[in-house]
Amino acid sequence: MIKRTTVRLPSELLKKAQRKAAAEGRTLTGLMEEGLRYVVSDKPAEKRERIMPPISKEGGGQASGVTRLKDLEELEDAEFIERMYRGSK
Repeated sequence: MIKRTTVRLPSELLKKAQRKAAAEGRTLTGLMEEGLRYVVSDKPAEKRERIMPPISKEGGGQASGVTRLKDLEELEDAEFIERMYRGSK
């Protein structure tokens, strides 16, 4: 038996789904049905290999003279004021 229902979707998702269904020559209902069947199936999801982002080899640490958060805030304020001063010339 087929039942009717109402679904609330973000408009951008709905537009994408409508475009995909049209491109594949099928109905939006068919596309949604296939997606739901996939999600509720008992098949285990395929495991994909985890891709790790590259890690920088550069050294880091605190900027000289920065020993507390207040020092960092003052340094950022001074840099901001300098940029504003240069921009007004």
